[in-house]
Amino acid sequence: MARIKKIIIVDDHQLFRQGVISAISHIDFVEVIGQVSSGFELMDVLTNCTPDIVLMDIKMPDMDGVTVTQQVLDKYPKIKIVALSMFDDEVYLENMISAGASGFILKNTNADDLEYALKVLVQDKPYYSEELLSYFTKKYVPKNNQKEEPKLSKRELQVLSLIAKGLTSTEIAKQLFISENTVANHRANLISKTGSKNTITLLAHAIKRNLVEV
Repeated sequence: MARIKKIIIVDDHQLFRQGVISAISHIDFVEVIGQVSSGFELMDVLTNCTPDIVLMDIKMPDMDGVTVTQQVLDKYPKIKIVALSMFDDEVYLENMISAGASGFILKNTNADDLEYALKVLVQDKPYYSEELLSYFTKKYVPKNNQKEEPKLSKRELQVLSLIAKGLTSTEIAKQLFISENTVANHRANLISKTGSKNTITLLAHAIKRNLVEV
């Protein structure tokens, strides 16, 4: 029998936290072991217990989700952090992915979609809300009228695949035995070649056109 995965919810709105807990209370493969209202509270809780997954609000008054994600993964790299996002969180999402978040879930997602997202995450795969990817694709990725997709090198495809898996630039550099500057150059080339605006829209482009598997 698979081990039940432990979850902590981080959001500064108590009613939202309670709603998430209620939505996943019937799911037998996860267990909520904590809920906190800030990044500072989360860091305190992590000294006594280690969750498998943290559902992290992006915008919080004391410390934003990006900063919390960086601090958590620096100390506890095996924890999967998933951004809880709204449609207007583009810049924050970009930074969350760069910080090592394992994807993002739309805040107003329904219970069934949330359960599916958790099923993906407990299999050690990243999860990206289809609604958000579709939104960013329509808003930022220009229509490609060319018959063929821009040609990506083998290395660029490797970097793209690792970005889609939620790896940070540092982790990608170590896995491919290249420098972080080289990773940054490949990322920039990928964004330019695909006509994307940033890493989030690059992911939207790649997933929509089956350039990567998630």
